[in-house]
Amino acid sequence: MSAGVGADVESLCSKCGDVWHVVVAKDGDKIVKVQCKQCSGYHRYRSPHGAPAVKKLPATNRPAKVPRPTRDPVERFEKPAVAADLSKPSRPYRASEKFDVGDRVDHPSFGQGIIEISEPGKITVFFATGRRVLAQVKDMVVKEGLEKPKPFDHSKPTPGGKPVGER
Repeated sequence: MSAGVGADVESLCSKCGDVWHVVVAKDGDKIVKVQCKQCSGYHRYRSPHGAPAVKKLPATNRPAKVPRPTRDPVERFEKPAVAADLSKPSRPYRASEKFDVGDRVDHPSFGQGIIEISEPGKITVFFATGRRVLAQVKDMVVKEGLEKPKPFDHSKPTPGGKPVGER
């Protein structure tokens, strides 16, 4: 009769070399997994008495290996979604500048790329290593009729006679 789950059993620990373990998992009557009492490591059950290893079938009786189907080589990254505007020179990338779709940029880490999407505050750039989203200056749209409000001086008294913040 073999030991049940939670019972003490002898097994050789591969970490510390101790032999006292606790049974953690079983498959039928066979002990599958144990936990070392010394180092608390989990591993497969290994009999300290050198239990016979499971014998493999001779090569003639084994089922034949099925070869894997070969795959066609796949491009790692596809081509850019837009064509580069070759009439303009390539510009160095700076987050403080604005870029348009089709512009070419030189990035210090990613190399040369093509702007695919340009939005306020960010651009999507196609590089040889893949697409990257980078920062750019936000568009400053000035609406007519609106002005920046004047700063409020809190030290002057309000129309009620008391300074702001006092009640």
